[in-house]
Amino acid sequence: MTISTLLQAHDLENPGIAVLTFNRPEAHNALTTETMIAFAEAVDSLAAQDGLCAVILTGAGEKAFCSGADIAEMAALTSEADAIDMITRMGEALIKLERLPVPVIAAINGHALGGGAEIAMACDLRIIDAGARLGFVQIRRGLIPGWGGGQRLLRQVGYGRAIDILLRGQVLNADELVALGLATEIATHGQALISAVLRAREIAAQDAEAVRAMKVLLQAGLNHPYHDALMMERALFPPLWAGETRLSSMRSFLKEKGTRE
Repeated sequence: MTISTLLQAHDLENPGIAVLTFNRPEAHNALTTETMIAFAEAVDSLAAQDGLCAVILTGAGEKAFCSGADIAEMAALTSEADAIDMITRMGEALIKLERLPVPVIAAINGHALGGGAEIAMACDLRIIDAGARLGFVQIRRGLIPGWGGGQRLLRQVGYGRAIDILLRGQVLNADELVALGLATEIATHGQALISAVLRAREIAAQDAEAVRAMKVLLQAGLNHPYHDALMMERALFPPLWAGETRLSSMRSFLKEKGTRE
């Protein structure tokens, strides 16, 4: 992938796992317009990448995952047209991120605030450093989430909790995030990325088509009426049933059973 120097991307030992790193630690990984463009391009590149098993998003350094839009630059953008341009770019990028066919893991190594929280919410799994925080602080600047984070938060925690979090500009710690179901794991301090890599490798070890189908069926439940989602889940099952992974596992089971008997 061709990525701006403000955004680092690399594969790990398993080439099917891509890591995308917000790389402005001196500015708490805040996003400038240039970084937003690079991020959108990176997501497009991931969507076109063959053999992808999982994606990890993280931030450079230990202080921040992403602190949202760079205030120093955004202060000069004062018109509604400026706002439309920015939220459209990032909103569409996060929809594409959410729709990647493979699981996306946020390795929240430091604070994820404002737009950073919205990016984390567009991921499928969130692993958070024990000392990190996630906060929808937009209301403190007279704003609302603009990149889709409000809708994703609502679907995760329900109306009552979502509006309370948003109206208070609440910053949640790791324990609170796990209790709300917004984080799946608390990592030892400094180990969020390592924990995310281990999770990604577990995913990569599974049948690739089953992994992708699992994400499709759950996304269907979020985005389609109940009956339609049921039918989509039913349609995903037969090809996997006839697939080599299941057939091979059945043969291995029967062979092992015959050996024991």
